[in-house]
Amino acid sequence: MQFRIGRPVRRAAAGVRKESPRDGSDLAARIHECAVIGGQLAGNADPQRQKLAEAIRTLTAAYAAALSRPADAESLLSDDRSWPKSHPEIFDGLIQTGRIAAELQTEDLLAFALRITDTLLAVRKDSRATWRLRARVLDLKGDDRAAVAAHERYLQVCTLDDLGIGARVTGLKRSRERFTECLHLLRERNPRAAEQAGEPEAELWSRAVALREAGDRAGAEELMTAALDAMERAGRPLGELSATLTSLIDMLMEDGGVPGPRETRLLDAYSEHRRLLRREETPEPLLGGSRVIGISDFRNLIAGKSVCLVANSNKVGESRMGEEIDSYDLVVRFNSFRIDAAHTGRRTDIHATIHKHNYNWDVPVQTRLVFGGKAGAWGTSLRRRLVPGAQTYINDRTLRWPVREVGKVSVKAWPSIPTSGFNMLWLLDFLDVSPRIDLIGFDFYASGAYRLPDAMKHPITAVHEYRREREWIMARARHSDEMRIALR
Repeated sequence: MQFRIGRPVRRAAAGVRKESPRDGSDLAARIHECAVIGGQLAGNADPQRQKLAEAIRTLTAAYAAALSRPADAESLLSDDRSWPKSHPEIFDGLIQTGRIAAELQTEDLLAFALRITDTLLAVRKDSRATWRLRARVLDLKGDDRAAVAAHERYLQVCTLDDLGIGARVTGLKRSRERFTECLHLLRERNPRAAEQAGEPEAELWSRAVALREAGDRAGAEELMTAALDAMERAGRPLGELSATLTSLIDMLMEDGGVPGPRETRLLDAYSEHRRLLRREETPEPLLGGSRVIGISDFRNLIAGKSVCLVANSNKVGESRMGEEIDSYDLVVRFNSFRIDAAHTGRRTDIHATIHKHNYNWDVPVQTRLVFGGKAGAWGTSLRRRLVPGAQTYINDRTLRWPVREVGKVSVKAWPSIPTSGFNMLWLLDFLDVSPRIDLIGFDFYASGAYRLPDAMKHPITAVHEYRREREWIMARARHSDEMRIALR
């Protein structure tokens, strides 16, 4: 695993060369910069970069047309600040160019978009669209304090906060608070780190990586904490601090061991920090009042409660265990589960499902955990499949892929794709707050599948490693019989 200080960025295929026109106008300088970038994008096959190139062509064409008229040229090439009123198409073209550049999220293009906002705010200080773009760019750059200031300025010039900006400001502030909590807990774990925090952060990090590669995890953690402390004292943006904290947490989680109370607090604070940094803390209309939860919230929901996980197997479909299944505090079912009350029980408290299939999303449950290996496809499925009001709680990205994301179990260590059942079971075992965890009817499809009729057409997929999952489970089992495997 590679460690580095600072926010990870994707480098632009087309960089930005710092060139200035002969004229001294800030607008002329910005248009010239747009033209340079547009020329570098020529022939690029990426659709988003093609979109940026088209926006730049439209903008430069409008600017050239205005320059062809002497009266307009004098206004545009001087320090006259009235040009947005006489040439709104140029102002709007710059806004659109900045928006598309920001969407590409490369370091150079984010800086370019920020310079566009500098140019526009110099001539129209209360432009809502410009403050919105500036806040968005600063947010993407991970500069939380500057982003909050820009968001708040946007709110000052708006009559209505219909975009949930106030909630985003609250989220960013709380994300900073949770980061501070993480740093405090790391300082407690590594009291000697403060003695080294005055050294250059890059040197501290380099030494930490060397210690980690030599197998000295404790020494590496201490130096990483010192580096993070030094960065925080230097006022580095929250995005850079968060990326560094993530590298440190990754190292702590590599062993996949069950954490102690302080480690659990650290993981809770980290999960909440990342969730708030990534998304607005505001209800989404499609959620229908559902609350988005992270790992700490889920832990609180299951703490102290007995849990049974019910397999989609023929063994369950013939079990006559319905009443007993419903006696547990929480009943977990998976994907395309089928209900036959006498055998399967009636209740479903937690529906754990892969994002790919559209089964049982409309069944009312307390908690719906949607798993997925690819963040983009996972997010798209949530938007398309989630039924408003069908769940009280829905998981955020921190619970998207527990075995890989929380446990940091690499593809090399576990090559096959974990099943929904294994992701769920691994999470319950990892959190270790349930006094009873029982698996009902888990024979790993030896008796065949018992699913909704429409789902029976799907074969039992070969991408999972059922034998290895069974070995993992049985190695932790306290008791097992024909129908039940008890892990607690």
